[in-house]
Amino acid sequence: MKTATRLQQLPYTGNEKSKLTLHLFLQIIGKIRLSLSHRKNHWWYITEYIDTKGFTTGPVFYNSGESTFTITLNILSHKLEVDTSKGESAQFDLQEGLTVADFYKKLLGILSDFSIPVNMVEKPYDLGIEESFSEITTYHHYNQDYITKLWKTFQWVDGVFKEFSGRFYGKTCPVHVYWHSMDIAVTHFSGKKAPPMPKEARISDKDAYTHECISFGFWAGDDNMKEPAFYSYTYPAPEGVDKKSLQPDSAFWMDANGSPMAILKYNDLLTKINPREALMAFMESAYRAGASLANWDIDELEVPSLENI
Repeated sequence: MKTATRLQQLPYTGNEKSKLTLHLFLQIIGKIRLSLSHRKNHWWYITEYIDTKGFTTGPVFYNSGESTFTITLNILSHKLEVDTSKGESAQFDLQEGLTVADFYKKLLGILSDFSIPVNMVEKPYDLGIEESFSEITTYHHYNQDYITKLWKTFQWVDGVFKEFSGRFYGKTCPVHVYWHSMDIAVTHFSGKKAPPMPKEARISDKDAYTHECISFGFWAGDDNMKEPAFYSYTYPAPEGVDKKSLQPDSAFWMDANGSPMAILKYNDLLTKINPREALMAFMESAYRAGASLANWDIDELEVPSLENI
């Protein structure tokens, strides 16, 4: 079936090592940003973004706030680029065979040359890898074709998420990439506090879920779901949310660590004449399912026309 948008196949199976290599690269870059950024609510200060060239930190302050630098994984030219507001610039090639250890050492070497201090936990987060970044030679699978397709998909998703986010008048985060799980996401908030999490919960979760929210995201697949998919969940999950209907018809609810999560598989969009419209319908149906049962003021949180302001 011919589609209006040229979405590409993005298989997870067969690309696991390439995806994980990129994931580790993004974790290194994200931890560098984390080490130098001032705290902001819900971890919004540690994320990465999609831009016209690839994945980027955006400007990060250093030198007592007098200077900035940006780290970009330039997918168009397959280079890692570091640029500073002082006019300094350095890069190295991203290619098959470049180990995570080599990537880490080259990047830290550039930052050292630019007198940019970095103090980070030098191990991957939540990936089951105990080696330090400087010791990881097992992953060196920078597949340019797969990673280009993945970035182009993220770029398309970024645009749809931004359009959908623009409908919401309440507190909302930027559309950004969370490097710990390598998903692109956007979150809406009702403005009401959520019940406190258990004391034993991870600090990352405690700060992420201080307030009621509905999140929407996309990830490229993992060992639990071996294909790319979109998701949405409401926190705290209202009773019966998984009984609400979703759009399009191929979307469904699944259990995710004891809470309902709405799922739309990316491959289902490939069959749609208008995949953008189908994705927007998925997010809108998931939002209304959670917001209505959680007693959000849906009308008040809808962006008014400029004539009504």
